[in-house]
Amino acid sequence: MSSAVHGFTDDALGDLDAVGVAAALRSGQVGRAEVLEAAIARTRLVDPALDAVQVACFDRARRAPETSGVFAGVPAFVKDNTDVAGLPSCHGSAAFTPHDASTTSGPAAQFQHSGVVVLGKSTLPEFGLTASTEFVGRAPTRNPWNPEFSAGASSGGSAALVAAGAVPIAHANDGGGSIRIPAAANGLVGLKVTRARLLDQPGARSLPVNLVTEGVVTRSVRDTAHYLAAVEGYRPNRSLPAVGLVEGPSARRVRIGLIRHDVFGREVHPDTGAVLDSAAAVFGGLGHEIVPMRLDVDPRFAEDFKLYWAAMAAAMTLSMRIGHRGWFDASRLDPFTRGLIGLVRRHPLALVPAARRLRAARSIYDAHFRDVDVLLTPVLSHPVPRIGELAPGQPFEDLFAKLVDYVGFTPLNNVGGGPGIAVPHGLTAAGLPGSVQLAAKWADERTLLDLAYQLEATSPFPRIADRPTRVRRSA
Repeated sequence: MSSAVHGFTDDALGDLDAVGVAAALRSGQVGRAEVLEAAIARTRLVDPALDAVQVACFDRARRAPETSGVFAGVPAFVKDNTDVAGLPSCHGSAAFTPHDASTTSGPAAQFQHSGVVVLGKSTLPEFGLTASTEFVGRAPTRNPWNPEFSAGASSGGSAALVAAGAVPIAHANDGGGSIRIPAAANGLVGLKVTRARLLDQPGARSLPVNLVTEGVVTRSVRDTAHYLAAVEGYRPNRSLPAVGLVEGPSARRVRIGLIRHDVFGREVHPDTGAVLDSAAAVFGGLGHEIVPMRLDVDPRFAEDFKLYWAAMAAAMTLSMRIGHRGWFDASRLDPFTRGLIGLVRRHPLALVPAARRLRAARSIYDAHFRDVDVLLTPVLSHPVPRIGELAPGQPFEDLFAKLVDYVGFTPLNNVGGGPGIAVPHGLTAAGLPGSVQLAAKWADERTLLDLAYQLEATSPFPRIADRPTRVRRSA
């Protein structure tokens, strides 16, 4: 068994999730300073091996006033594509000269509304555009279950820190799977909510197709459920019914569509299929009806998504040039970002029809739920790759082909707008966490959380703390 990197020990954090830490703080079982120091010590212990922290602000956290909210006093990290006043946002890019943000963005304010204490910013690949948190010219963010493997992306730094026990919860966002992919890679729960349920990054809702949603990665279903219930009332979207607090599994039984072929009709890797079949067997054993299905999407979906993704890369780069003049050097963009920009420049006339087809994808997404309540799919088409396999310095077309082979299930929820959740289940042949995705109709996060609770209760999530560890504490 390969060694893991984690900080779980007998300190103020123990092996508590965020709900547990908050309860211990409220009861006086542990103190705020004690919890902060435990998280800081754990972060310092694991990050030299993981490279998951972009910016640390430990002294600022120590000086911060006490917070209120469901997670009052719980330490956490914010993903480094989200502005927090007084901290730099580099978006994972060497093109930035770090400089402090003057204001806190809506998503970061919403995250802090839960009561968390921010310890710093977590890593992401450049602009969150790829599926592994790797870089050109600097160390990658590594998977704490086995540092030879990817931590996923684009919320890879947040996921690595939560999985390693440095903090129990961290901010994340998802434009093509960027909450669910690192959650799957690191054995975490990752919920992508319905489009526009939570606050978006500035300008996101003016795009032809708003792909990105905000959220968190956690080690338990209840953390994700309590977080959503706590923050959905912060400048809520009145056009969507509130989810409220889902406190545990129900006795409700549903029809689950089982999908084991990607958008191209290709069957998943045998290891991925074994995890999927195991989860389906658990749900079947609980009395849910399992219905084999196939994804039914336009054959042009992948190419349309690729071109629109490239247009987003070009738009973000232009926005950074304008908004960070003097602090941004586009000549330092990595090869993958430049490849995306080159793609949209070569095919500008194809962008409008591609965006039009993607805008129509909600009806295609919704059609999958005519005869079932939920879809059960893999999160990823094959097991987590080793560091280097998805490195951004390789030829653009080679890397994009690998990404298409890897990310075969998550983008449909971003385009269709419906909710999806990554839930840990079992282990792969390589000893990394297995994971499955549950997807539901628009605004039906309650059903996803209910089923995730059921899976967690029946088949407890794998624990990194049960594995041999590479890091050693000082005596």
